Parts: sequence; structure tokens; C-alpha cells
Amino acid sequence: MAVEKARSYYLGQNGYRRVNCAQAVVSAFKEHFNISDDMLETFRSFGGGNAPEGVCGAYYAVRCMLENNNKEMIKDFEKYFLDSAGAVKCTEVKANKKLSCVGCVEKSAEFVAKLI
Repeated sequence: MAVEKARSYYLGQNGYRRVNCAQAVVSAFKEHFNISDDMLETFRSFGGGNAPEGVCGAYYAVRCMLENNNKEMIKDFEKYFLDSAGAVKCTEVKANKKLSCVGCVEKSAEFVAKLI
């Protein structure tokens, strides 16, 4: 359910307002992690390779959620994402062509969904 919700946010489908990759992942788990609208707005600038250090926005969103809720899973998530995408930096993920942007959103949401 959360994976489909994140996908719908990213694509602007099924009645969801279209948002960037970082916001899509955070929006899918907003209620579960009690994320405020102000915090969600913060992620507006992290799409399209604009997250800190140029990492994928969807990846960055999960890192932030794990930092605040489940720090011990960060290394597992990084390995999971690298195995799926081949990199964590947005430009490298795109160059590898292992995952599309929507694929990054789905894989990121999938990892979090397995934790809750």
C-alpha cells in the first residue's frame, strides 16, 4: 500500500498531488511517522538531484526518516539501495539505468514499508 501511495504521489495519479521523489516517499509515510506539513515542505527542494551531496531524493528521504526513527537500519538501507540502483548519487543512478526515478521512489518506500 505505501509503495503504491509513494508511486501515486510521484506520478500525480489516483487523486494525489504530484510531488518530487523525496516528497513522494515522505508523503507515503507521513501519518505513520507523524511528519508535519512544514517538514514535508522542506523536502520540496530535494528532488532532481538537489538533495545534500547530490544523492537521490528518494534515498535521502528514507535516510532522514531512519535518522529520526530507526538509526540502526541506515547501513541496511544503503546496501539495499546500492544493490537496486548501483549508486546513491542521483546522476550516477540515472547513468547506471538500473532504476528509473519512479523505481527509486518504489524501492525506497518498499524498504520502509518492510520496517513498519
